[in-house]
Amino acid sequence: MKFKVKVIFRKQYNAFYRSFALFFIIFSSFGQDLKRSISDVEPKVIKWRHHIHKNPELSNREFKTAELVADHLKSLGIKVKTGVAHTGVIGILKGNKPGKVVALRADMDALPVTERNSLPYKSNVVSEYNGKKTGVMHACGHDTHVAILMGVAEVLSENKNFSGTVKFIFQPAEEGYPEGETGGASLMVEEGVLKNPDVDAIFGLHISSGLHVGKIEYKPGGAMASSQRFVIDVIGKQSHGSSPWMGVDPIVVSAQIINGLQTIISRNSELTKEGAVVSVGSIHSGIRFNIIPESAQMIGTIRTLDKGMKELINKRMSELVENISMAYGASAKLKITEGAAITYNDPALTEKMLPTLKRVAGEKNVILSKAQTGAEDFSYFQEKVPGLYFFLGGTPTSVLEKDAPSHHTPDFYVDDSALILGVKAMSNLALDFLKS
Repeated sequence: MKFKVKVIFRKQYNAFYRSFALFFIIFSSFGQDLKRSISDVEPKVIKWRHHIHKNPELSNREFKTAELVADHLKSLGIKVKTGVAHTGVIGILKGNKPGKVVALRADMDALPVTERNSLPYKSNVVSEYNGKKTGVMHACGHDTHVAILMGVAEVLSENKNFSGTVKFIFQPAEEGYPEGETGGASLMVEEGVLKNPDVDAIFGLHISSGLHVGKIEYKPGGAMASSQRFVIDVIGKQSHGSSPWMGVDPIVVSAQIINGLQTIISRNSELTKEGAVVSVGSIHSGIRFNIIPESAQMIGTIRTLDKGMKELINKRMSELVENISMAYGASAKLKITEGAAITYNDPALTEKMLPTLKRVAGEKNVILSKAQTGAEDFSYFQEKVPGLYFFLGGTPTSVLEKDAPSHHTPDFYVDDSALILGVKAMSNLALDFLKS
């Protein structure tokens, strides 16, 4: 009897051991194949990045970029849908077995900035923005985002031994759609980008010129601010410049309004709770040196990381604009429009995926950061499904992080060596989430 028990036990043990060994071999082989695919795709990712950088397109005008992306996805056998939110591209890749759905997003648009460097892939594209002739440049690194996600699509299409579905979202107009149009992440959501199949979680990254290559920054909860655009139209009374008492100077009134707006942050906002910003970025009035004009217009931005503070700032702006203009005998109208919501990294998802980021980048290279007052319309995806948005280092280690040219400037620069970590991070986040 003892002999039979030993034989049965030995058979069960051997069967378990063989199953475990087979699983280990398959898993190890899959990991090796994934590494090999990522290594092989790096030169292509750099080449795509250079092409996109040299041929930038403004928001809602990403026609050639979208065509490049769609053709690439189709060549991989990925199901493709184009024309989403005007120029967006969606790719759907199914694994070998059914399971969860994870979305990966890259934004495609460039900025009305004239590039100032001697790179061989420098942009010389000229276009029109708000009625003015301007250079066009990927001055925020969206060219790297697109190239990285194209690389991820190739890697995952070659390693489909996973359960579930990966949805690739190539988004237009992250920088804001043109006046009188619609677009961006909010329109993609409205058009059902997170449906059919329904997305369980979404991941996105942003290259950072203020972070060294090889590093990743993340923050659970509110990571980036909401943004609002405001326009203030001040109406005074025109007069000769030599006789200001005969008119109401809208320029002087505007100056007082600008000073008043700053007191909202310095005196009304509870800054120990979260940071906030009110900035006037544009002011226009008058056409001649000796004429006090009839009107002035100010345009600016509001950045907040707390919904309650956002409501307070909006309320105080309305009160100050109306009362300051009235005190000087003028009238003023304030219009506030929404830009992006708070970029909120789901804490549970962030905690779950943090080991993945540490594995691909190295634990010491994954850094917990503070919130940023920049805004991201990735937030509209996160309002619907749990999301994680992180920052990828793009500055060569030979340059001090504090000395790196800022985003949205003519000298903005991202090193090609940064791209491979982006491919690793996004590929592994997708696979690890689908396995969980």
